[in-house]
Amino acid sequence: MRVLALLACAPIAVPQLVSAQTDEIQVYDARLAARGRFNLTLHNNFIPEGLTTPAFAGALVADRSLNGVPEWSYGVSSWFDAGLYLPLYSIGKRTAHSGAMFDGVKLRLLFAVPRADDRTFFYGVNFEFSYNAKYWDATRFTSEVRPIIGWHLHPVDIIVNPIFDTAYDGLENLDFAPATRVACDLSRMWKLAIEEYDDFGPLHQFYAGNQQVHQLYGVVDHTTKALDIEAGVGFGLTDASDRITLKLILSRDLN
Repeated sequence: MRVLALLACAPIAVPQLVSAQTDEIQVYDARLAARGRFNLTLHNNFIPEGLTTPAFAGALVADRSLNGVPEWSYGVSSWFDAGLYLPLYSIGKRTAHSGAMFDGVKLRLLFAVPRADDRTFFYGVNFEFSYNAKYWDATRFTSEVRPIIGWHLHPVDIIVNPIFDTAYDGLENLDFAPATRVACDLSRMWKLAIEEYDDFGPLHQFYAGNQQVHQLYGVVDHTTKALDIEAGVGFGLTDASDRITLKLILSRDLN
């Protein structure tokens, strides 16, 4: 997953932008939809202060853009659920166009150890296959491989997603974009967390430090009988990042 973040120092000219916006800002915790159950998760993120230069020619401008997607998932078994992201959308501006835009569609296949919430150590892997609009990604077809490694240490959770993005152009060009989360249970209904989303660039040669994306989030989770809510504010730590990003994730079972 490629994420834009908040600029933490004085503006400096950046020769290359390494990342476009993302529809989903989330660290995966290996939680699966229960077998036979449908779930809907609404992802939204808004960039009130972002980069004004597009990541590539014709791309959507990050500044003041709203990006999101409904994620429809179904629990196939105790160790596998499948998801469909449709429609990916943005409201923003790009060359010769502004307003609402359709960004593409994604298929997700998530495999994980059963009952991850009840385990001290848990693990899984997620695969995503994307069809992208030309202003959303420079490549029409891309994929993500997201390993999931985590520990429930009560009351602290530590979760790492060492993500690799590909445009099907060779293993050496896999883009390393890890995500990490450290959370603390305040009660059965509330959690506070710190999350970091990074994009180091292709494996064969990472980007220079000021061209990498590093974004730090403060996050609050609230669980109710009807809805799971996750809200956060992201702050960028490099020049290739947005100043501020807001995220909101709403999730509930449909049956």
